[in-house]
Amino acid sequence: MDEVQIDQVRRFNRTVTERVGVLHDHYLGLERPIGEARLLWEIGEQGEDVRRVRERLGLDSGYVSRLLRSLEADGLVTVEPLPRDRRVRTVRLTDAGRAERAVLDGRSDELAGSLLEPLNTAQRARLVAAMAEVDRLLTAATVTLTVIDPDHPDAQHCLRSYSTEVRERFETGFDPARSLLPDAGELRPPHGLFLVARLHGEPVGCAGLKLPPGAPAEIKRMWVAPHARGVGLGRRFLAELEKRAVRRGCDVLRLDTNKALSAAIGLYHSYGFQEVAAFNDEPYAHHWFEKRITPASPGGEDGHSSSYGPE
Repeated sequence: MDEVQIDQVRRFNRTVTERVGVLHDHYLGLERPIGEARLLWEIGEQGEDVRRVRERLGLDSGYVSRLLRSLEADGLVTVEPLPRDRRVRTVRLTDAGRAERAVLDGRSDELAGSLLEPLNTAQRARLVAAMAEVDRLLTAATVTLTVIDPDHPDAQHCLRSYSTEVRERFETGFDPARSLLPDAGELRPPHGLFLVARLHGEPVGCAGLKLPPGAPAEIKRMWVAPHARGVGLGRRFLAELEKRAVRRGCDVLRLDTNKALSAAIGLYHSYGFQEVAAFNDEPYAHHWFEKRITPASPGGEDGHSSSYGPE
């Protein structure tokens, strides 16, 4: 990576941490550090699974346990195991916890206002737009791609969500029994693979790759959750699947898609896929695409992002 870029990121981090006050033990003037304050906010009004809070914040279990013990000792939260599964713990705010969270919200608003107040109208608009772009790019950098079994609960969640969405978007609806759905075995090594994207531990997208011997590699069931679109995950899926197909010695990558998925079609064109004659009899497909791939043609690493629907 470019040293100038690294220096700029570090300078940005120093400026932000200083300006928002996270260097102090008493965040926003209260008697607790930012870790405890953020945990209070993350729990929310309805309570939350401790494991989900930990995954969302990217914290190890020991550190979260220490934060929770401190908040519990101050009477701000209660932590209890679920009756049906005592391995799962749920944390909830007490009345005192909700009151302190309200104070934190008010002071956070004041801090945000203090960042904007010295600026003129045009500068405020520029700062807010820049913050939105930084948030989008940091979210993109937070997403992880993992190869998992297609029967894994996260994979099944994504596939069910895919089916639900295309059923609503396709003119003819969507019946999995009519579609050329790949068998789970076709998406397991060595015959293929299944990628799941996770954001803060939550599955937010999937893409399968069929690797039939002596035939082109084929992308199947690519989908991204609506709230995770716009951060370049579609292009990232394509780049990762292309790279893995190249490693297996494939020189052609294929996919088919429905005419209702115009954003996906635009993504495939921009990524270098060419429209070809139908290579299967998928009843829900209107467009068929191919891309010639070689080790010298990684593709999809030009930094462009694309918001797209399910494949």
